[in-house]
Parts: sequence; structure tokens; C-alpha cells
Amino acid sequence: MRTIVHLSDLHFGRVDQQLLEPLRALTVKLAPDVLVVSGDLTQRAKSDEFKAARAWLDTLPGPQIVVPGNHDIPLYNVASRFLTPLRNYTRHVTLDLAPEYVDEEIAVLGINTARSLTFKDGRINHEQIAQIRQRLGAVDPQLTRIIVTHHPFDLPESFDKDDLVDRAPLAMQAFAECGVDLLLAGHLHASHAGNSAQRYKISGYAALVVQAGTATSTRGRGESNSFNVLRIEPDMVQVERYSWVEGTASFEPVHTERFRRDGDTWAMAGEA
Repeated sequence: MRTIVHLSDLHFGRVDQQLLEPLRALTVKLAPDVLVVSGDLTQRAKSDEFKAARAWLDTLPGPQIVVPGNHDIPLYNVASRFLTPLRNYTRHVTLDLAPEYVDEEIAVLGINTARSLTFKDGRINHEQIAQIRQRLGAVDPQLTRIIVTHHPFDLPESFDKDDLVDRAPLAMQAFAECGVDLLLAGHLHASHAGNSAQRYKISGYAALVVQAGTATSTRGRGESNSFNVLRIEPDMVQVERYSWVEGTASFEPVHTERFRRDGDTWAMAGEA
């Protein structure tokens, strides 16, 4: 079994400072095999925000798979936005825009969906899809295959389809052919877990789709700050949501869902 702690939408620059130390301590206690951060490390892509985010990430366990979000591209500095959109991200966080972790049980691939032209929305391009095919073609087919992006490939019913990654159907077809099991994303500041079968009618295939809320931002959009812990076995994934509880000033487990794989189809097996 492998454990992944899935954080998203940190938004340094608009962080609730009281959450940082409890979240750090709990993450260390959970001892994940991989820490995933699915974008929006900062609020306005400023150097000091990235430095603060990097300093905090350095207190957390590794290995870490980190991808940028739309807030990690400058909004008001037009020259930087279009000429060097991820300069501060690559200077202070990581040069690797396609991070990868592979061991004997899981393969985790990070993909950058943040773009200068789309502002809030995200996109995946043909070159990235080809790279995913190549990268996953090189790993053991028995591994649980996980893609990490900021922008989601699927959504809860209450969200507008415009929030989906651009070219999502094309990417999902490639994911089906590559046997991708699990899609981790953020962006919406809303927690969710389900499969892709309703939106994408791909015969014999349904990926498990897991959204993380915002771990530390003051912009909760109606949901308490939260993050996910995934317990991954070859044919079973347990998704535990931890939410901030003001009364105890701590993150507490509030909901658990279990998903089972049958062939290339993931479906809910129960909840607690």
C-alpha cells in the first residue's frame, strides 16, 4: 500500500497562518510515500509568495510532486504574464514542469495545465499528451497510474463545464489507452471524489477523479480548508478528507470513501 497526501490551492499571499503549523505537523505524522501539491501555490505569483511557499514545502516530507496553477502566473504584470509566465515559479519552486515519481507500486506524473492566454482556465496540449503516452509506456503496466494537474478533467455536477481542462476529451481518450487510474486536481476549492464514467463514455474505462479543496487559503468558497489522504492498493483506493475544525484548531478526518477497480473501471465500493 502507498499513502499520498494531496494538498492544493495553498495561495501564499492569502494564507490563513494559523493552519500552517498544524497542517505541517499532521502531514509529517501521516508519513506519505508521496506528497502531491496540485497548483496555486501563490495568490499573485510574486517572488516573496513563492519564497514563502517553497520554505514551507521544505518543512514537509518528500518526495514531492508539485505542479503550477493559474495563480502561479502573473495576472497584472502583462509583460511577465506573456513573456516569462512561470519565471518566478521555476526560480523559487522547481525547474521541473513535468515531475515524476515511480516506485514498485505507483507511478505519479505531474502535468502543467496553467497558461498565459486562458487566465483562470487550463489547457493540455498535444505534446503533453504524447509525453504522457511515452512516460507511461516506460513503466510497469501493473503499477497504479496517477496524473496530477491543477485544472480538473471532471467536475461535480454543480460546477460549470467551462472549468474543465481544455482538450479534456482528447486527453481522457489517451488516459484510457494508457491505463491511467487516478486523476488528482484542485482549482475549484471544493472536495470531491468520483469516477469519469458519466462525462466520458469510453467503453470499459472509468478513471477515479479526486478533487482537493484549498488547504490553507482564506478563500474557502463555502467549504472549510481541507486536504486529502489517499491509501492506494493495486485494486482499491481509499480517499480520506481532512477538514479544519475551528473548535479544536486542527485538521480532522471528516469523510472516507473507498473505490474498487474492476478491469479498467473504478467505482465506489463504500463510504464511512
